[in-house]
Amino acid sequence: MGDGIPVDKIRNLSVKKTIILYMAVSLVCSFLLSAVIVKIASRKQEQIWWKYVDQDIYFRAVNGEEEEIPYYRAEIPRPPSMDMSRMDLEISELCDFLQTYTILILSVMGSCVSVILFYRHKLKIPLAELEQASGRIAQNDLDFQIAYENQDEMGRLCQEFERMRGQLARNNQEMWKMIEEERALRAAISHDIRSPLSVLKGYQEMLIDFLPDGTIDTPKAMEMVSESMKQIERMDTFVETMRKMSSLEQRKFRFSQMTAEELKNDIQAELAVLGVDKEKHVVLDVAGSSESFRGDKEVILEVAENLLSNALRYAKEKVDIKINVTYSELRVCVRDDGNGFEEEDFKVTERFHQQNMKDSLKHAGMGMYISRLYCEKHGGNLLLENGETKGAVVTAIFRRIV
Repeated sequence: MGDGIPVDKIRNLSVKKTIILYMAVSLVCSFLLSAVIVKIASRKQEQIWWKYVDQDIYFRAVNGEEEEIPYYRAEIPRPPSMDMSRMDLEISELCDFLQTYTILILSVMGSCVSVILFYRHKLKIPLAELEQASGRIAQNDLDFQIAYENQDEMGRLCQEFERMRGQLARNNQEMWKMIEEERALRAAISHDIRSPLSVLKGYQEMLIDFLPDGTIDTPKAMEMVSESMKQIERMDTFVETMRKMSSLEQRKFRFSQMTAEELKNDIQAELAVLGVDKEKHVVLDVAGSSESFRGDKEVILEVAENLLSNALRYAKEKVDIKINVTYSELRVCVRDDGNGFEEEDFKVTERFHQQNMKDSLKHAGMGMYISRLYCEKHGGNLLLENGETKGAVVTAIFRRIV
């Protein structure tokens, strides 16, 4: 552990501090190596010059016996170039060159090496990651992740790039979801408008052909007119559903305080408006703490109405409604004794979902979708399941909005 900490610190240094560190280390190494080379070159040069020095005079000068050569000047003199051999002359000149330019050459080389190492260790990997990522994004391939994890400027840049990639992936998924929903919308419009129009057209053609010559009796004509009215009501319901659906996402919630007793009275009023079939028994059970719940009452009642209407449509004899109110959460649970759900949850809450063909005559298949959307916008969710014995159980959960 102790050995890895300095490495991690160096790896996570900022780009500015890293390049300063690399340059400082390279210059120190260059100066030390230059000093060693200069020292070696100086000694080698003195060895060559020593061959051409009168050693008796040199030692007398060192001992102070030679008055013409003071002691402090008793150093090996440079012999004339013509006295040295060609090899010794070339080596001596090379030593002169090394003593003069070694520090400059090694400093430049050290700086170049430090820049190369800095690029390799600090820039090469993240730049390669970013280049590869940008290429894949250009090809509309968002199924990848940027793995560079250093906590420096390049690491933060890679993290931002990864965040952008993730956002693009989510936007792409949303776009495809919108495309699929648009396809479903077009299919629903085509089906729910064309079918009643075809029926209306057929009835009108029959009335035009047979009514003038009296080949069709009045009861039969009235039956056709009655069926035509049903198709008109079907189209009116569909148009109203389309209008309502277009405003779901933009709807602004209006939050207020509500108690369990207030919700009980409102639900009972909804039951009266729905005109519950006498053959189906509805049991309402409202429980909760003394504390009030903060939420959008209109949205909650609309979801409760959707769930109740759906349960009454499929129930055989009985529908149970249980509402639980607390300070932080409100639950509306509707249970019927019908056949339950035959499909997966996500299909039931899709737009225009209808479990059987009879549903399409009066219902556009939007109730469960709207309920799920409102629950999610209210911080909760919509739970669908089948009861232990029979029937469907739908629970709408709303959470307190602060």
